[in-house]
Amino acid sequence: MTSRNFKYSQEEHARLGGEMYESKVRLLVEEGNKGKIVAIDIENGDYEVDRDTLAASHRLIERNPHAQIWCVRIGHVAVHSLPWRRMTSGREEQI
Repeated sequence: MTSRNFKYSQEEHARLGGEMYESKVRLLVEEGNKGKIVAIDIENGDYEVDRDTLAASHRLIERNPHAQIWCVRIGHVAVHSLPWRRMTSGREEQI
């Protein structure tokens, strides 16, 4: 298995990915793909859309093994959501 090298800090990677999505990719992929994943190479704007993060990312890596990939779920603010829990009356509740 090939090891992947990351060129950017997590913060810079996220910033560049968000900017690339909003400025170049969003309008190209949004219609008809809500809920799917778009994987974007943040260095050149190349992208893949799929229902699965790994499938989209692997197709980018096949074209460019050094791709710096950032993913987002189309029409959402994040790829995944986590259940949040809170304590009420001494017991934990999922919200």
